[in-house]
Amino acid sequence: MQQKILHLVQESLKVKERFFRENLDAILEIAHLITSTLRRRDKILLFGNGGSAADAQHIAAEFVNRYLLDRAPLPAIALTTDTSILTSISNDVDFSLVFARQIEALGRKGDIAWGISTSGRSPNVIEGLRKAKEMGLVTIAFTGQDGGEVLRIADYGLNVGSNSTPRIQEVHITVGHILCELVEDELFSSGGGGEKGI
Repeated sequence: MQQKILHLVQESLKVKERFFRENLDAILEIAHLITSTLRRRDKILLFGNGGSAADAQHIAAEFVNRYLLDRAPLPAIALTTDTSILTSISNDVDFSLVFARQIEALGRKGDIAWGISTSGRSPNVIEGLRKAKEMGLVTIAFTGQDGGEVLRIADYGLNVGSNSTPRIQEVHITVGHILCELVEDELFSSGGGGEKGI
């Protein structure tokens, strides 16, 4: 069992090391995009399924409340939390539209639609990103495997080149944390811990 633990840790580190070596510039570009979006007081809409839904909620919470700094809240909404909306759309329309309908209701040009899919093939994430692009939102995708349709649709994408869902999810939340820290530093840190504000 100890050897299995060490093997899993080493596997996770290898996937992370390869991903970050290949995506440093893209991560910085997305951090700048999120920063400029929030500085304009536009918002972020995050969505995914299963573990990716949990990641969407986790990242939204870091923006709305705080990551490391005590500062003003930032507008981010996880589209995975309202069971009445999710079940209503699933029952009355179709599960593939649970995010697209919410984006249509809540999204505005200039907002970010941030879809997360470890396979890159989740129909509801694809439809959400399509609706967002149709409405003039900027789209970000976190994906795995070959990225699938989700990566191809998005304006900005970060793909974890692994077929292991746990390893992909581990990278996704690590990148989410890094983006939160970069954005928070840019908007609120003045080098000495003071608040810049937005």
